Amino acid sequence: MSARLLILCPGQGGQHTGMYDLARGDPAGAALLDACAPALDADTLFENQAAQPAIVAATLATWEALRAQLPAPSLAAGYSIGELAAHGIAGALSPQDAIALARVRAAGMDGAAARDPGKTMAAIGAIPVARARELAQAAGFYVAIVNGEDACVAGGPGAGYAGLAAACEAAGARVQQLPVAVASHTPLMASAVQAFAAALGAASFGAWRCPVLSGIAGTRIGTREAAIEHLSRQLAETIEWSACMDAAVESGITVALELGPGAALARMFQGRHPQVACRSVAEFRSLEGVISWVSRQFE
Repeated sequence: MSARLLILCPGQGGQHTGMYDLARGDPAGAALLDACAPALDADTLFENQAAQPAIVAATLATWEALRAQLPAPSLAAGYSIGELAAHGIAGALSPQDAIALARVRAAGMDGAAARDPGKTMAAIGAIPVARARELAQAAGFYVAIVNGEDACVAGGPGAGYAGLAAACEAAGARVQQLPVAVASHTPLMASAVQAFAAALGAASFGAWRCPVLSGIAGTRIGTREAAIEHLSRQLAETIEWSACMDAAVESGITVALELGPGAALARMFQGRHPQVACRSVAEFRSLEGVISWVSRQFE
């Protein structure tokens, strides 16, 4: 079987002030950053309005720096905001439009949070997701992201976190509150969906060079109508990331490369599907190292 490449686009969590540095090692990547990337400020980098466009910019600039020397991807997938970047990887959105849409997305989510403040998110592990969902619902939380059979993220009221944590610990689970105040991918974000769908509807979409996996369904997206629907619904619906990883492998993917920042997706993919050669650009010191590793997988 011939090798097939999956490009993974990260969500929030791994951003840092040096995340443009690798892409700046290539003229094409540097030109994209100079043209449309937001400035990086350590004091705001974990706020939605700064983080989301910066992550999309870093991801797409890294791809711009690499793509001429890598095999064409067979599939792209992104985690949360990374799904928007994935449509840029596929060629359906220009980098400028993807970054601009990331700003709209962040503003809509922040607006929804401001209308109903006091929310938080928590990572829950070591118990089945079905049981975690029961405990979350009892505390007024919703499962936001499913990362595996026994790993998920839930979002809900900050005032309910102590009760959720106590219930999870009593059930033998690990639980950790996350440093966010937006209950992403839950019905608490419903008021942001329509405005983001409208912004997507006004954007110019090109042809998809490869399909993008839908975060909420694990299905292959390659049309404007499907992209608008799934990217907007994603704000208020559960991301089934484990299903996305499985769908990628079922489609014949043999090599996966996460574009960074961070390496969380590569670690999850390796843990779930160790037979797939998987790395993040964050593990390399140079673009040449990334290119060399990917090239070896296709020999």
